[in-house]
Amino acid sequence: MLGTIVGLLVIGLVAGFIARALVPGKQHMGIGATLLLGLVGSFIGGFLGKLLFGSDSGSGFVQPSGWIGSIIGAIIALLIWISVRRRSHA
Repeated sequence: MLGTIVGLLVIGLVAGFIARALVPGKQHMGIGATLLLGLVGSFIGGFLGKLLFGSDSGSGFVQPSGWIGSIIGAIIALLIWISVRRRSHA
């Protein structure tokens, strides 16, 4: 159980950092916010994967499609966050 939680945190942190690197501009986020971004991105990516492809038939915990979905979801979450933040400061 602890290994699963640590694994999810690592995947979230890596997905958040990659999303921040791929989205242009400077995001004022600390490590905690980056971790949260990656975790939210994992949920978004998982939801979109289920919506597009139905139930997953994967047997492993860490799969390349999961990483890609987490990164895409984190990019979507970051773009939404930037848009909302920009509107609230305007």
